[in-house]
Amino acid sequence: MTRKENLNALFADDSRTVILPIDHGTAIPVPGLDRPAELIGSISDSVDGFVVNLGVAIAAKDEFAGKGICLRTDVYKPPYGTNDDLGAYRIYGADEAEAAGAHAMMNMLYPHHPNEAESFREAAELISESLHADIPAIIESLPFGLGKVDDYTVENISFAVRAAAELGADVVKTAFPTGAGGDDFKAIVDAAIVPVILLGGAAMGDDEALLTMVKTGIDAGASGIAVGRNVWQHPDPCAIARALHAVVHDDASVSSAMKLL
Repeated sequence: MTRKENLNALFADDSRTVILPIDHGTAIPVPGLDRPAELIGSISDSVDGFVVNLGVAIAAKDEFAGKGICLRTDVYKPPYGTNDDLGAYRIYGADEAEAAGAHAMMNMLYPHHPNEAESFREAAELISESLHADIPAIIESLPFGLGKVDDYTVENISFAVRAAAELGADVVKTAFPTGAGGDDFKAIVDAAIVPVILLGGAAMGDDEALLTMVKTGIDAGASGIAVGRNVWQHPDPCAIARALHAVVHDDASVSSAMKLL
């Protein structure tokens, strides 16, 4: 497949996407992902693609029919106990993506992180590989590291997104800035050069807040979402996936999307 065809496998005809990341198993405990193949099969109608680790890409290969597959190429680790915060470190690349039949690769970038130099090098090396393999690179760019929400200011997210785009990312995945409004995020998207998709972060336990964040981001120009724990840890994963799909692809209001739950 060409680079464009690969990217189109993850985006619908409206150039937007609903991606379900289920790549958390190397980073955190994952209650809700006990049977990934069942989850993929049950929720497939409401999503355009999945982010997976290599093991799931191989084990659940038959469940991905007609959907985009994005291979997670790094292990992203939050601090644990007295362990040093190493951030993320790359373990795979284009060869594994091709072997898994993936349409894209995803890797972290942590601007301002203590291990920033290695983070930039690894993201750049993956992008370089992606150019030769024609497999697009989605860079998940988060200032200072995973879950550093107090540092996810408009200024920091804006730099993180543009830095990933300047490195050559095909798509940038990032967080909605803490305390920001739609105009703030629109300025970030407008300066991003490439499509920007929103992550969901930790499970909120608040459907209306999640849908409002996604609606604000889409209205501001985001090209879609990559929401994981807020879907597969939800009491009704299929229902919340339908609601998110309606907001992203049908421009549904929050109130109308809530009625799908």
